[in-house]
Amino acid sequence: MPERSRKPKRPPTDPNKAARRVLDAVIEATEGSPTKNPAAVALGRMGGLKGGRARAASLTPKQRSASAKKAAKARWA
Repeated sequence: MPERSRKPKRPPTDPNKAARRVLDAVIEATEGSPTKNPAAVALGRMGGLKGGRARAASLTPKQRSASAKKAAKARWA
């Protein structure tokens, strides 16, 4: 939402804030805003959707039990 103040923006009086503002302006001018690669996002989502189930299916019941005990121990430690 746009700012509705009628007062002009003053530069910050704190030198650290002023330096940060200048640095942000330089970075934005040179790099622009970073964008994500849609193909990589889709691939990561596909793996994330099936990761836990596939891992659980590949483990033996004994391995699953050991993993669950370790998680419970970490959770309640």
